[in-house]
Amino acid sequence: MVSVVEFRIDRRSGVATYLQIVQQVQQALRLGILVEGDRLPTAAQVAATTKVNPNTTLKAYRELEREGLVEPRPGLGTFVSRTLARPESAADALLREELRSWVDRARAEGLDREDVQALMNSVLQDRYPES
Repeated sequence: MVSVVEFRIDRRSGVATYLQIVQQVQQALRLGILVEGDRLPTAAQVAATTKVNPNTTLKAYRELEREGLVEPRPGLGTFVSRTLARPESAADALLREELRSWVDRARAEGLDREDVQALMNSVLQDRYPES
């Protein structure tokens, strides 16, 4: 199955482009958007939609392969070999709904996506300083 992941590159983030691709694949794996057996877009497809050099995508895919998350199949593409998703629980659903509500309040207060991301990053760094 071809994946439904579409990469978004933020050239102002200060994060290397290949790492943004790695992080987005990891996030899709954690959320169950990508599952074992899914095929990632080709480097040419990523280049066409993001204007990223194909070698950058290949570097990201090599990193994901090194982590054991994907495997290249010559002539076929790069496929997800394992997931990072946890089994869905009632607690996850409740937390997701609370987070949606919080984001809705933040938007109502006039915060844009970058403001919300900065707040989230700040709280995450405070609560998970070892990461």
